[in-house]
Amino acid sequence: MRISGLYLKNFRNYKEEKAAFLPGLNVICGKNAMGKTNMLEAVYLSAVARSPRTFKDKELIMEGAEYSAIVCQVEKKYRSHKIEIHIDQRGKKRVIIDSIPVNRAGELLGILNVVYFSPDELKLIKEAPENRRKFLDISLSQQQKSYFNALSSYTKALKQKNNLLKTGCHGKDADGMLDVWDETLATHGATLVKKRFDFLSSLAPMAKEIHASISKGSEEMTLTYEADYETTKEGILNALLRSREKDKKLQYTSAGPHRDDIKIEINGKDVRKFASQGQQRTAALSLKLAEMKMFRQETGEVPVLLLDDVLSELDETRKEILINMAQSCQTLLTCTEYIGERSRLFTIENGKIIDIKDSY
Repeated sequence: MRISGLYLKNFRNYKEEKAAFLPGLNVICGKNAMGKTNMLEAVYLSAVARSPRTFKDKELIMEGAEYSAIVCQVEKKYRSHKIEIHIDQRGKKRVIIDSIPVNRAGELLGILNVVYFSPDELKLIKEAPENRRKFLDISLSQQQKSYFNALSSYTKALKQKNNLLKTGCHGKDADGMLDVWDETLATHGATLVKKRFDFLSSLAPMAKEIHASISKGSEEMTLTYEADYETTKEGILNALLRSREKDKKLQYTSAGPHRDDIKIEINGKDVRKFASQGQQRTAALSLKLAEMKMFRQETGEVPVLLLDDVLSELDETRKEILINMAQSCQTLLTCTEYIGERSRLFTIENGKIIDIKDSY
């Protein structure tokens, strides 16, 4: 899988620009605030219909412009696709695949698969559980539409239940309505947890092997799915019922798959509490590289690797491993300075490509 071309119109600081990418390593180089990350953001948006940097699509439109547009040409094993995304001044987003408008952004998932890695990805290791759930949700949604559908249904039901809890729940009628939402949450939640478990059971040995290679055998990485309930439909339903009175007071749902986590350990110690910054970076890198392998295993396609200003955050050993990996798939890498070979080098200045050099 690769991107053959990208067209940007009024996107962030790009007035109008085209880029043609090679199958291997593509380096997007320039000083800070020139638009390097914006180009990766456009590719990510083309894959998952959301930005990795903002929830407000209106912010993606160039200042003073009425709309923004992205056109991304994707080449896969057996066919090609054209992805178009248009955003108007109200922040309304339209997605068009192969000249056909789609009603749901979820229909875009799987057309272009990406793995995104930036310094912010350390949040995956050291910050709140929602960052690790986001990792699971985005990766699985790209690989399996059935997961995305279950996640969408679960999220909608959770929102409706929480709205009911906020309005005040009293009497038998309220409990009856909560029963309906809990049944829906348990049904879709069981699907989510089963698919997360399966994904993690495949990802864990890959991440362990990669981590051992990076640490030269000195560290062992393990991944464990954390849920404080029985992970069947009945188990989720019982957990929701047990927490009902507490949830009425809290006015939100405090149990279920939307509260789960991944426990990441190095040599038996929880990285969330005990890991050094170097160990956190190694763990994050190991997860991302393992995710690349998972995509190939599950979809038969190698995703596009997006590396946003990560070289400066890595030591020479990790940097070399990442660059070697980048040569084995199509990679878009941003940096302020790149000294290397076997790449197409784009020089960016104020939202414009001012130079292109090939060194293959």
